Amino acid sequence: MDTQYYIELEDAYGAHNYKPLNVVLSRGDGVWVYDVEGNRYLDCLSAYSAVSQGHVHPKILQTLKEQAERLTLTSRAFRNDQFPLLLKEITEMSGYEMALMMNSGAEAVETAIKVARKWAYQVKGVPREQAEIIVAEGNFHGRTTTIVGFSTEELYKEDFGPFTPGFTVVAYGDASAIEKAITPNTAAVMIEPIQGEAGVRIPPEGYLRQVADICQQNNVLLIADEIQTGFGRTGKLFACEHEGVKPDITVVGKALSGGFYPVSGVLASSEILGLFRPGEHGSTFGGNPLGSAVARTALQVIVDEGMVENSRVLGEYFLGRLQRIESAHVKAVRGRGLFIAVELKDTAGGARRFCEALQERGILAKETHDTVIRFAPPLIIDKETIDWALPKIEEVLQMS
Repeated sequence: MDTQYYIELEDAYGAHNYKPLNVVLSRGDGVWVYDVEGNRYLDCLSAYSAVSQGHVHPKILQTLKEQAERLTLTSRAFRNDQFPLLLKEITEMSGYEMALMMNSGAEAVETAIKVARKWAYQVKGVPREQAEIIVAEGNFHGRTTTIVGFSTEELYKEDFGPFTPGFTVVAYGDASAIEKAITPNTAAVMIEPIQGEAGVRIPPEGYLRQVADICQQNNVLLIADEIQTGFGRTGKLFACEHEGVKPDITVVGKALSGGFYPVSGVLASSEILGLFRPGEHGSTFGGNPLGSAVARTALQVIVDEGMVENSRVLGEYFLGRLQRIESAHVKAVRGRGLFIAVELKDTAGGARRFCEALQERGILAKETHDTVIRFAPPLIIDKETIDWALPKIEEVLQMS
């Protein structure tokens, strides 16, 4: 059965809520993936950073197999022997006191919203039902109805209202806009340290530090969505570390399980997460033994194999080489670590055709908002592989 067979099958029986490149993958190994016809591609998306450790990492795979043979799910009605160990290890690694584990990134964001509101009512003294959360224009925090309601991308929310109130949108990268938007009812400011879906938008230097200071001065929680940027993607364990900022709440996911299982989490102090009482929040699968075991190993290999440092060093190299490419189509090249975007001019005819041309040359990248090509390979990539890819990328960017 060839590529077209699977495409027609998916289009016939699946909702058309994605527009993937027309490649049908059947196997992955490290930075490489293979389609159903045996063609090899360099993965430059990493499942939106979920496979930062590389496809089918052998140590994570072994953990998955061993745990799957022992115990997969208990629900939180009972305790298991993996969840407590994950809590200890992820809090020690991140420097937070507590963690609450969920499954998808959107669930973790919803968790952060709930606990920030509860903190506002019980600690800050905001009147009930009046809590406000400030978010940034261009944000992407997930696709639940609450989250898309404060998106500034009309496509994400058209026909899905009515939406949850209590959110104020300000310009991204403008700390003064946040300061002006704060009221006595402001519970939190929630931002991405680098906006991924918006096209790897990096705020001005000092922005995160300013926002953190503003939040502290006004008794407002700072929530950082590090679902895509966390665990080494930007050359630091967390992107906020580039400015020495430790948010009150950090939301994590994706690379937390190395692509083997949905695992997400919220990291915070005991003063914040300790506000939850039994029955107020939860998930049948959150903190399950299989996901917990996988996440423990996924975190360990990031440390053991120096992936954060590799992201920093090779990210600088990859970014520098991309910035040297001369192309009439390119408007800007930006990035941090192995989180890189090539922004095209409006006259380029859309980023999709460039991604399709890259696919023909054995490189898988994905367009973002029509004008941006994102390059985010697994953090295990080496210089030799980048050097293999660069001439092909240059050829595509210079095509007519």
